[in-house]
Amino acid sequence: MTATTHRNAPLTPEGRKRLIERCRTRPIAHVASEMGISRATASKWVNRYRKFGELGLLDRSSAPVRQPTATLGETVARIESMRREHKWSASRIAFELGEGGTTVSRRTITRYLAQFGLSRRRFIDPNGKVNREIKTITAKHPGHMIHLDVKKVGRIPDGGGWRAHGKDSHEARAATRAKTRGARAGYAYLHSAIDGHTRLAYTESLDNEKGPTAVAFLNRARDWFANHGIVKIERIITDNGSCYRSNAFAAALNGAEHQRTKPYTPKHNGKVERYNRILAEEFLYARTWTSEQQRENALETWNLHYNYHRPHGAHDGKPPGSATPKRVNNVLASYS
Repeated sequence: MTATTHRNAPLTPEGRKRLIERCRTRPIAHVASEMGISRATASKWVNRYRKFGELGLLDRSSAPVRQPTATLGETVARIESMRREHKWSASRIAFELGEGGTTVSRRTITRYLAQFGLSRRRFIDPNGKVNREIKTITAKHPGHMIHLDVKKVGRIPDGGGWRAHGKDSHEARAATRAKTRGARAGYAYLHSAIDGHTRLAYTESLDNEKGPTAVAFLNRARDWFANHGIVKIERIITDNGSCYRSNAFAAALNGAEHQRTKPYTPKHNGKVERYNRILAEEFLYARTWTSEQQRENALETWNLHYNYHRPHGAHDGKPPGSATPKRVNNVLASYS
């Protein structure tokens, strides 16, 4: 094993060759002094060169010759075998070895797995494929899964914020001074519901994200979906927000199963999370707004645009409204 020379080393392998050449005709002490190294160091490289030739000028491993506490080779082979055959984690391998009377720490096993190139499960497959099938959450029909979420965005002051006037503008500085004095523009809470099968989405801008507000939104969303032929909602998917954990929300499920996602795992509610990203890119920050009321009024037009005009990849370029049971068609112009 060859170590890497650190950046401040006075001698590299090439410098050691020059040291040897100079020491052929001059005293070692003189050469060591002009090269900025000790005489002992210079003698070490000269002696290594005399004994091993140019190979003696290469860096050596700093590992000791004897390692009494090193893991036995048989145990290392068992670690590799368990990983390849059973795809066990380091913790499981440590447990199985312990059951057999061999104590190896999880950290040591992790280090060996990295050396073997088996630290990731996908590395075990010789073709480089992921050998664990990724499970997707798929709604079987309209109304099978309705995903709910709340996106909190800063309210726009009358006349427009820094996006309209620039960060160094008089208006932006005035807003900063107002915040310093304790004034708060507040937030708008965009409550959204999206059908997992059709991708039909309904969004409202509300004043808060409390339980009664979420319940009222759910009731309006249920009526809106019913107008599109989705009359029965079987399952409602939400995160673990306080409004969705309230007793009022549980009482408003109307027979639907309530499924909350695993904490810190937004991908379990991925359809509405992806919709929130579309909402931000194509509506919230797609143009400059001069007031919160202006943006709120445009939200209704955005709902029409997304559901009846905007092409969606889940429907081969057709809008979500084309996949609803009633095939609702809206004649209003597309949002721009």
